[in-house]
Amino acid sequence: MKTNRSIDAMYEAGQVVGQALTAVRKAADVGVSLLELDEVAREVLRDAGATSPFLGYRPSFAPVPFPAVICASVNDAIVHGIPTGYRLRDGDLVSIDCGAELGGWTGDSAISFTVGSARPADVRLIETAERALAAGIEAAVVGNRLGDIAHAIGSVCRTAGYGIPDGFGGHGIGRKMHEDPSVPNEGPPSRGMRLRAGLVLAIEPMLIAGGEDGYHAAPDGWTLCTNDGSRAAHAEHTVAVTESGPRILTAR
Repeated sequence: MKTNRSIDAMYEAGQVVGQALTAVRKAADVGVSLLELDEVAREVLRDAGATSPFLGYRPSFAPVPFPAVICASVNDAIVHGIPTGYRLRDGDLVSIDCGAELGGWTGDSAISFTVGSARPADVRLIETAERALAAGIEAAVVGNRLGDIAHAIGSVCRTAGYGIPDGFGGHGIGRKMHEDPSVPNEGPPSRGMRLRAGLVLAIEPMLIAGGEDGYHAAPDGWTLCTNDGSRAAHAEHTVAVTESGPRILTAR
């Protein structure tokens, strides 16, 4: 649980994340490499006096520490893509996840977009991810439960016919990037922890275009890819539950 002053400090970290994502989106074009996009985000963090919670992060499943400040997931990659020398091609669907630590507080957010000529199916997938995120945020109000957020997200995704990667979702956030509680992207309403003012969550729907939920880890041990080869989209904001309603701390 965070105080109003702490939430204000988290907003400052969240604005750095928003600036980094905006800069990366602007720089992304056909022929630009994922490593170049990572450098764009690094520069934003440096200029703001912020550090990256991604760089050097190594959870139990990871074979190596994460080597970048953004996750760059392209086409059938769902999340956790490691930036490489891959150069963006016309029609690519790109998901960028970024975090920032500033003054001891953390922000985390993600966007998905297409490069060059967009496929109508990709546009629909991205728009649905954003609608699912908006629905989850709308449910993040005092008196609701975690299950209400999960149900809101899952209902949007399933109604549109998309898959949801099993076992992955959002999380609490504050002094660390990942804190309790876990925030599922699907589940029954009116279940789980009751939401109180001061709770801050990273809400992040992930959608698989083919409608299946299966995924696998790429050889790098980090990138999660769809089993059916279909494309994926990811959208995320850091959101504070307040007495006056949800407050998006990573608003761009």
